[in-house]
Amino acid sequence: MKTPFFAFGQTLPDYAVPVFNERAVRASAGILFVVAFAAFAQALLLGQFQTTQVFVVAFVIEFGIRLFVNPRWAPAMIIGQWVVRGQEPEYVGAPQKRFAWGIGLALGLWMLYLLVIERSIGPINMLVCGTSLLLMFFETAFGICIGCKLHDWLRPTQAQLCPGGTCRYTPPAGAGGHWGQALVLVGFVAVMVAVAGWVKQGPALRGMHHPAMHGAPSQPTANEEERCRVPDFAKAMGHETIWKQHNGCL
Repeated sequence: MKTPFFAFGQTLPDYAVPVFNERAVRASAGILFVVAFAAFAQALLLGQFQTTQVFVVAFVIEFGIRLFVNPRWAPAMIIGQWVVRGQEPEYVGAPQKRFAWGIGLALGLWMLYLLVIERSIGPINMLVCGTSLLLMFFETAFGICIGCKLHDWLRPTQAQLCPGGTCRYTPPAGAGGHWGQALVLVGFVAVMVAVAGWVKQGPALRGMHHPAMHGAPSQPTANEEERCRVPDFAKAMGHETIWKQHNGCL
């Protein structure tokens, strides 16, 4: 079936609304999440924002193409569709995706203004990035489109063809587990807390070459002092110690 160049979703005879292949959508969300998480971690831990700036531009282009041209021409969607080409499509409604991706584009434009145009660094950036990561993680890991849920809460027209049939499916009582499983989770968390305390109190690792494992020179040079000067964004976030650790300045 031939698809117009400018379109939002496929129009298929068996469905009342335009649709997307949910498998491709989730795959593209996973691709964006991995790249975004790597860029976010680099910025948070190392104070290097260049990768994040490049990703923000790519993110805005991706969602701009999805919303104003055709999602089938968006780079992450192209890759996602290719990855799942051997799987039977699972079609979901397109209208709620337009609403959800509109939220994504708004977050991306906000980051574009703050981080790329104004080159401003601070807690707001981290909040917006964290929100975007959360939305992409829920989409790719659980098939839960939080923006689509907001669509149903804010729009009079309810979504159709939701992933997993959630538009019309009511889970039976106890479908999410029972108290015994909850106790297992509580016990597991308690064990991990105990392990974390034991690891923290143990001796330092040996044979590692991370600069944070070695003490600073007794008489630091001017270049070393400049390199280890904590940037303002880390001070604003209260991450002075973390920044010094990851830059070998302790």
